[in-house]
Amino acid sequence: MTLHRVTFSVASLALLVSMHAQGQGLKPATKPLQSTTPVVQQSADFIVAVVNSEPITNNEVRRELQRAIQFASQQGRPQAASQALASQVLENLINQRVQLQQARDTGIRVDEAAIDLAEMNVAIQNKVDVNELHKRLAADGVTVSQMRGMLKDQLMLSRLRQRDVESRVQVSDLEVEAYLQEQPVNLDPETLQINLAQILIAVPENATPVQIAALQAKGQRALSRARGGEDFVALVKEFSDASDSGQGGQMGLRTAIRYPQLFLEATNNLAVGDVSALIRSGAGFHILKVVEKISPSMPTMAVTQSRARHILLRLNPQLTESQAREQLSEFKRAVVAGKADFAALAREHSQDGSAAQGGELGWASPGMFVPEFEEVMNRLEPGQVSDPLVSRFGVHLIQLMERRKAALSPREQRDTVRAMLSDKKMEPAFTSWAEGLRARAYVELREPPSNR
Repeated sequence: MTLHRVTFSVASLALLVSMHAQGQGLKPATKPLQSTTPVVQQSADFIVAVVNSEPITNNEVRRELQRAIQFASQQGRPQAASQALASQVLENLINQRVQLQQARDTGIRVDEAAIDLAEMNVAIQNKVDVNELHKRLAADGVTVSQMRGMLKDQLMLSRLRQRDVESRVQVSDLEVEAYLQEQPVNLDPETLQINLAQILIAVPENATPVQIAALQAKGQRALSRARGGEDFVALVKEFSDASDSGQGGQMGLRTAIRYPQLFLEATNNLAVGDVSALIRSGAGFHILKVVEKISPSMPTMAVTQSRARHILLRLNPQLTESQAREQLSEFKRAVVAGKADFAALAREHSQDGSAAQGGELGWASPGMFVPEFEEVMNRLEPGQVSDPLVSRFGVHLIQLMERRKAALSPREQRDTVRAMLSDKKMEPAFTSWAEGLRARAYVELREPPSNR
């Protein structure tokens, strides 16, 4: 089983469940959580709307109203119940009911395995296991069947929107090229932001011509290797005399005006990832690499990549989560103490396909791994080993080896622009689609909902 990201997002699912959960967002607590959800007073119910013969009751509206008020409070936006808000909640319920009916009528189905995966993802995002998630929702009055029903509805809505909206939003190659051509080339040093990495071959103040020639030749060797595709960070460690060599030679993202004019002239016409010629300053010989170049009008054309390795233990009846955590914790202690080699442990114990390579996963761009894995990996410094973490695949131990900025290829740049233009088209497309469904539905409003 691959670690790479599955094709659907559960952000909306976690958000939905959080509206039923504690104000702390299901964070671990040291004492039993007390329910903060307002209690719905039992009273005679009545139908407030009918959607294609399916009723919506006043109690449904009131429950959703209370959840909306609680969620707004959690987000720091206190909101009191009002007749206008109750009407808005009813309209949202009508739209959701129309879309769910459309999904069922057009053959969209969600199996138990998909609900199981969504449930696990909600638990992972809230840093608890599934059993603890059930307990905390139960303390808030939400049963397992209710939660799974909500997850099923959200999966059906997601699949419907993906099929009927997202798949129809197209961005042509002509639109991408037109966007790229329309963007002005921003060389204004007060707004253009750049991050340069350098190799400095320092020249002593009283160096002789022979010494200068030798140092220049050293710089040319480093330049040839950099332009030949060797890792720039490794070349910095080998050649550079600059104080920033510990950061891979990077001088940091800043406005161009904060760089020496000599550096700007050497890199003005370079793209991200390009390497300058050897240039001379009063400090010595410099080789500059463009790590980032950000114009306010253009999407970022570089990404931060990570190279990591991991050990994966899969859970089974003979290996529980706590046992896997303890075993991996022992591995971490041994690696940190210098008593064991991470790669050797991975080859011997990991149950992932990367075991034969010592657990190495190669250079990875954002989004290549499942969120729970990537979130922990992104917090590590090079050489650091994580605590054991649980993903949908099992329990992992991660060691970050390197991190670098990588230029997007021309194709990746176009894909970035395409995604950006698609996002811009998505909202109006979804609104138009939802309004069309609503207009075709039979909706009978019977009585105004009561917010008390």
